[in-house]
Amino acid sequence: MRHCGGLTAIAVPGCLQRFLAAIVVAGWLQAAAAGLNGPVERIVSLSPHLTELAYAAGAGDKLVGTVEYSDFPSEAGRLPRIGDAFRIDYERVALLEPDLVLAWGSGTPAEIIAKLRALGFRVVELEPGSIESIAAELRQIGTLAGTSDIAERSALLLLSRSIELQRRYAGKEPRRVFFQISAEPLYTVSGSHVISEIIEDCGGINVFAAAANIAPAVSKEAIVAAKPDVILAATSPGDDDWADVWRSWQQIPAVRDGHLFGIDRDLISRSGPRIVDGALQVCEALEKSRALPDKQVNY
Repeated sequence: MRHCGGLTAIAVPGCLQRFLAAIVVAGWLQAAAAGLNGPVERIVSLSPHLTELAYAAGAGDKLVGTVEYSDFPSEAGRLPRIGDAFRIDYERVALLEPDLVLAWGSGTPAEIIAKLRALGFRVVELEPGSIESIAAELRQIGTLAGTSDIAERSALLLLSRSIELQRRYAGKEPRRVFFQISAEPLYTVSGSHVISEIIEDCGGINVFAAAANIAPAVSKEAIVAAKPDVILAATSPGDDDWADVWRSWQQIPAVRDGHLFGIDRDLISRSGPRIVDGALQVCEALEKSRALPDKQVNY
């Protein structure tokens, strides 16, 4: 007999299917139907940044479950876990009886979204491609949760801070930028990613803006050919040696001139209100690169 407990990937064992069906039929559908006619009361988020958005939209007290690494604000650390970015425990989701599941359009596997909908859950996909879309998502969550006043204040604050950064760095000397999401393998961002918009707001040019995928894998040879003036990397506290692997690539202008800067991963990679704090770090890094003399090592 196959085991029914623990985290389950896309396929759900038959015994768990029967268990889920019983729960869904017995109680959840009635709650979900009620949620369609008024503010939702029980929310599950499938990404740390969606958890942050829900809190910022005033719906934090309606969150009943989330995924691993949802640690901001501090209250999020006490929420039940239903899996991680790639695996969902459907049994746990069913037990939480959410009337809304928030999914990340390009981050949550399509199979998970499809399975949740097949089980009867109401899933809303959100995809933050810009600062403006993050503000729109705050408003959307506020509308769904009946917390529009709080969500609107959060959205306006986010937009005003972003506009201020744009004004501050408008007209600056352009800098060709490679943004490193991860090192092994090397992933970056295309022009459709919100980080690319931030680079532009800070007076930078994303050297992989024309890539087809939102977060493409790239080779070091491609980076050499792109000739970035600056390399930015999403890093975590204590990750002080991330730039060491670049030292042998002196043919890259950013490496030759020591223009390598770490950006707080939680701030820049989570598309919530704190992304403006990450954007400020990007702008400050590019400004520092403009002031640094050539061949000054900065890592």
